[in-house]
Amino acid sequence: MSCEERRGSILEAAAAVFGERGYVGATTDAVAKAAGVSQPYVVRMFGTKENLFLEVLGRSLDRLLTTFRRVIAEAPAGTDPVELKALIALAYADLLQDRGLLLSLMQGFMLGADPAIGPAARAGFLQVYRLVRDEAGFSPEMAGEFLSGGMMLNTLVAIGLPAEYDTDPVARELLDHCAPNKAAMIARLSKELA
Repeated sequence: MSCEERRGSILEAAAAVFGERGYVGATTDAVAKAAGVSQPYVVRMFGTKENLFLEVLGRSLDRLLTTFRRVIAEAPAGTDPVELKALIALAYADLLQDRGLLLSLMQGFMLGADPAIGPAARAGFLQVYRLVRDEAGFSPEMAGEFLSGGMMLNTLVAIGLPAEYDTDPVARELLDHCAPNKAAMIARLSKELA
């Protein structure tokens, strides 16, 4: 495995560990075990847990932005912003298959007061806002609705609500509202990850 491939493998494992345990609960040792490398190797490659988390956050944001840009580029010319919003939302729901990616983003957003992570999280959130406003053509109101819906869906996944999809009609209603056409897939993934 090349150094770059190993680095990617560690970042993928770190996203899962940070997503599951949070920034405070995660350790470089847990990341090393998840990646199948030694803890000193992780420290040698990234320096500190903070640096590792910042790279995970940046990588997660890059993947999110790349996915949204792909959807925008593939949409037929003249696609109505409301239709484009639905297409981007479907792509966002597909990203939930990588639980670590979106939960790591959420961890970053929750660390807004941290002197190193907070600025990176704010800058990343604004990148997403600018993308949907400027590149997708959403109005500020539509962009705000889109972002709040995504954060709601992230929260529902983080608290494990999709596991209740088949047994609680209110959970089903909420998931169906937040992720039309994807709620059943999200519920299935949650069961597979449990």
